[in-house]
Amino acid sequence: MRYDTGVFSLAYAGSVRYYAAMLACRRVVVHTAERSKKTPWCAHHCRVIGANGEQTLTLPLVKPACGAVNTLEISEHGDWRRTHWGAVFSAYGKSPFFEYIADDLEAIYNDTSITSLADFNIAIHRLVIDFLDLPIDVEYVDELPEMSEGVVDLRGKVGMSSADSLDWIADESYWQVWQDRHGFRPDQSIFDLLMTNGREALFILERMIK
Repeated sequence: MRYDTGVFSLAYAGSVRYYAAMLACRRVVVHTAERSKKTPWCAHHCRVIGANGEQTLTLPLVKPACGAVNTLEISEHGDWRRTHWGAVFSAYGKSPFFEYIADDLEAIYNDTSITSLADFNIAIHRLVIDFLDLPIDVEYVDELPEMSEGVVDLRGKVGMSSADSLDWIADESYWQVWQDRHGFRPDQSIFDLLMTNGREALFILERMIK
């Protein structure tokens, strides 16, 4: 399945299916001025698997946490930077590719000058794209493209808290660090696929949309 243009919500370390969906679009647009009564789940949540199972990491937002996504600020409440990095380290510290990206990823988490939700998510995304050498060039826009034929609106439909209904994406199993303990868990954060497969992740994502 291929689309001319895909419109996406901003995501915090978007899920594996989120990145597979991006790969299925010739043009990828992230709507940074998306508005809703409730911030899209994927914009400030991601899932990782550690020794104790699946864990949801939540970016705390400065209240009121509503309005356009690109106006939202991250709160320093709860020492989240240390907590999130600790969770990623605990989950993937022993994975094959962790050491190759760890320093750059930790630097983003520790950069207290990044307070905008959009800026933080974009920094994570660019690191993922660069590390995996994914052929995905994202346009961050405030104004939506015309919703014509060939444009698929995936905002709020992929990489969310519950399973999506996109039948053109098939989950592809791969080795996970804690699989012996918890079984294979699909649609985790892209961190999960990146840490275990490195640049082989591209081939897994491609198979998911074929």
